[in-house]
Amino acid sequence: MVITQTTNPSSFSIISTKKIIQMNEVWTSYDSKSYVLKGINLSIDKGTIYSIVGQSGSGKSTLLKLMNGLMTRSKGTIKIDYQTPNMNDKKFKSMMHKIGYIPQSLGLIKNISVLENTLIGALPRLGKIQSLFKMFPEKEIQEAKKILKLVGLLGKEKRKIYMLSGGEKRRVAIARALMQKPTILLADEIVSELDHVTAREIMNLIVDAQKRMNLTAIMVHHDMQLALEYSNRVAVIKAGEKILEIGVEGDKIVDFQTGDLTTQEIMEMYTGESKK
Repeated sequence: MVITQTTNPSSFSIISTKKIIQMNEVWTSYDSKSYVLKGINLSIDKGTIYSIVGQSGSGKSTLLKLMNGLMTRSKGTIKIDYQTPNMNDKKFKSMMHKIGYIPQSLGLIKNISVLENTLIGALPRLGKIQSLFKMFPEKEIQEAKKILKLVGLLGKEKRKIYMLSGGEKRRVAIARALMQKPTILLADEIVSELDHVTAREIMNLIVDAQKRMNLTAIMVHHDMQLALEYSNRVAVIKAGEKILEIGVEGDKIVDFQTGDLTTQEIMEMYTGESKK
């Protein structure tokens, strides 16, 4: 068979892929003695919601830290939009503002206002002097107010963080991340310790933002049922290994990675912990 080339390779300016995050046989350790993650393989499509479910200490949070460069792998390869996460790499550092990260602690500054916390997300776009003295241009202030309206905090811009409820604090953390204008949103246990009604309000908010901004959202959960309800795919992590990857298509749970668990076992896996 003869293949005739009709396009000049030099005319291509970029390689496009549906995959925005790829991990291949990734192992990592905190102490160089025992591995927290073992042989992890992940492939996440752009513009989707991907959840990571597992019990405490299973390695879920470590996965997110690998994605944003807060940790380095021991073995294997990681690509985040074609870049290897590395805080010492200039190319990766230049794109870090495109990764919005919400840690379990939320990382909010308690004694400043909702608006000021949100504006912190704009700091990577400012010059050194502006960043140092937090001199925010009016356009950034107006953008922050639009985002606060989007997350349901209109009228609470001047309120201090310590005055807010748990659900409101999470809305501020989301607003700060969206203020970065990210392409990827990483959220670690964003709805933990919230009642079911508030948890779904926060999840609905993330889904809405994901659709509006065409984000790729990667979230860590304990609650399997919540993860399946809101995600395109769910990875199950146990003792540092990915033991299953599933998703919902219509009224069926689809197994994307062959496992030996029944549907009932999957749904019951974290029932006890999600009720706590």
